[in-house]
Amino acid sequence: MTVSQEKTGQTHPQRPGLRARLPRSITPALRRLSVASLIGQSVLIVSGGAVRLTASGLGCPTWPRCTAGSLVNTPEMGIHGIIEFGNRTLTFVLAVVAALMLVALWNLRKERKDLFWLAFGLLASIPVQAVIGGISVLMQLNPWVVGLHFLVSAALVIFSMLLVNRTYGRTGAGAPQARRRPTKTIRQLAVVTSVCTGLAVLLGVMVTGSGPHAGDANAPRNGLNSDLITRIHVLPVYVLVISAVVLLVLLWRRGAGDLLRHGAILLVAAVLLQGAIGYAQHFTGLPPVLVGLHMLGAATLLAASTNFTDLSVSRRRR
Repeated sequence: MTVSQEKTGQTHPQRPGLRARLPRSITPALRRLSVASLIGQSVLIVSGGAVRLTASGLGCPTWPRCTAGSLVNTPEMGIHGIIEFGNRTLTFVLAVVAALMLVALWNLRKERKDLFWLAFGLLASIPVQAVIGGISVLMQLNPWVVGLHFLVSAALVIFSMLLVNRTYGRTGAGAPQARRRPTKTIRQLAVVTSVCTGLAVLLGVMVTGSGPHAGDANAPRNGLNSDLITRIHVLPVYVLVISAVVLLVLLWRRGAGDLLRHGAILLVAAVLLQGAIGYAQHFTGLPPVLVGLHMLGAATLLAASTNFTDLSVSRRRR
């Protein structure tokens, strides 16, 4: 204490450290971060689509800098540089969100391992995605590398959706134990829809790699027969539509909980809307607007499928 403090008998309490100020339970701020991550990862898919659909894939012709002499885009690069650099910048914003979530979960890392490791996986995957995106630029938008870049984004949507469910207590260690667990048939159909969603997205990436929207006029294509791979792509979509509709009917007839029925409704809506957009874009010559909406639909479908499967097969009884 200082001399003045000794005379007055007053002391200044020490401020608690950062760890002491971090939450020890799931807070509204954590829930908002998980939702922000889910929305942001979906927007990243759409912005990546905008890069490709506007032929801005080489708007920043090098990586990690935008040009050899500039970290950011320059006025001379025009709209293509703005679009490409904007997409890169969004990746860093999402990395900050993931880092904040991981820090906020530090005091819960043992009690809520499910949340902590999901947040860790989300943060760890973002720089991997950025590196793959850089490799795609350095390889002049090789369609296989670009496809891998999209698949990492798909995985990040899945991680984010799982985090949303767990921070809101729908699944995981924080879910109520009193809810009735779905029947074996429901759980099996949920897995089928999840597998079919994954296959549809994977094959859709291959369809995209064979199509006209390469991201740059001189970018290569994967050489696959576009009509053939498109026909193969719709096969898991047919199974997905049938499985999702059957799930909804079964859940409605058996009076399942509202949470699961709402999940099934969202899944059916996402499947049907995505299928309708897919057919519309195919038969109208792949207009960029519809292709962009199809990419948004892919993110929505991934989230809806992950949500329903997580609600159905989570070990915690509900």
